[in-house]
Amino acid sequence: MKKVLILGGGFAGVQTAIELQKSKEFEVTLVSDRDYLFVYPISIWIPVHLKKFEDVQVPLEKIRKKFNFKLIIDKVIGIRAADNEVICESQVLSYDYLVVAFGADKVQHKGMNHTLTICGKPEMSVLLRDKLDSLVARGSGKIAIGFGGNPKDKSAVRGGPAFELIFNIQHYLKKKKLADKFELTFFAPMDEPGAKMGPGALGMLDKMFKRYNIKIRFGKKITEFVEDGVLFEDGSKLDSDMIMFISAGTGSAILKNTDLPLSEAGFVKINNYGQVPGYENVFAAGDTAAYEGPDWISKQGHIAEVMGRNVADNIMAINNGLFPNKGYQEHLSILCVMDTGDGAAFVYRKGEKAFLIPMPFIGHWLKRGWGVYAKLTKTGKFPRLPNM
Repeated sequence: MKKVLILGGGFAGVQTAIELQKSKEFEVTLVSDRDYLFVYPISIWIPVHLKKFEDVQVPLEKIRKKFNFKLIIDKVIGIRAADNEVICESQVLSYDYLVVAFGADKVQHKGMNHTLTICGKPEMSVLLRDKLDSLVARGSGKIAIGFGGNPKDKSAVRGGPAFELIFNIQHYLKKKKLADKFELTFFAPMDEPGAKMGPGALGMLDKMFKRYNIKIRFGKKITEFVEDGVLFEDGSKLDSDMIMFISAGTGSAILKNTDLPLSEAGFVKINNYGQVPGYENVFAAGDTAAYEGPDWISKQGHIAEVMGRNVADNIMAINNGLFPNKGYQEHLSILCVMDTGDGAAFVYRKGEKAFLIPMPFIGHWLKRGWGVYAKLTKTGKFPRLPNM
């Protein structure tokens, strides 16, 4: 039986392991540096006490028990693809097929230690909750929430959770009868943050900011984060008692200790089938991979899962003497339910189609239902719906 080694316990890695093990053709091993899958899309509710930290986790052991793959909790520190070897902190692993899916690092800005994020290490969401709690206990404050870009890879920008978090915090403060005691500001270096969602989305977001009395600071390059605010290239400053900033993705530092071909931004180069050029038996999926497509493409969880399924199918094809035939590019889209705490907006973009549909009240519960569905499907307690 051929050995498949999957590096990363996120959406892409877990989905690849599930699909490959279903085939019963391989010895599948998943390597992760933490023992749980973190469901990032619903972590926005940890700071506002709608979810506990453990509610946003799915233990990898539960997934392993259902789908019967091997699980190793260890940290990858290097890859020697020419020798079919992966170097971990405590061991060296060999493989016949390799899937690299351990996510990405973040672009570093001066003073990042003064920020917290909803899209970094999972524990950061708890620190955000605790910081917000301290401001609520004080009874007033200034909160700045934003995201940044990566000019070397536009697909690595993740702004959706920032929009969701600021709307949820505003709703939370309103329920606490403290909304008029806080100043909320959304900031981003680009002129039109959210433009990836389509031209109609910009007008809708502007209306939402005005409705929720959220100030904006767009089109100014960030030069530094300081303890009490954000500094911009024009010399201006955004004062803040709490800064939540989602930095754009960049290639994992681990990849510098590999012989894999990397993009300018440090992501693993792949073809449409997730295959790494020069290595027929090596694939990359999810945030680790260098996407190719239109300017509006964005690295999202549903694309990571599609890539995981496709990679599994393509490995099975190669193993049976066939050519890989499942590509990810035809599936590129932006798809999310952007939660506001008291409702949501359905965002969709694919090809020339782009729209944002407000879903008052019901949209919030739709996303909460999706969170339950996502966790149950990972442990096989609920059947996976087609294309979801």
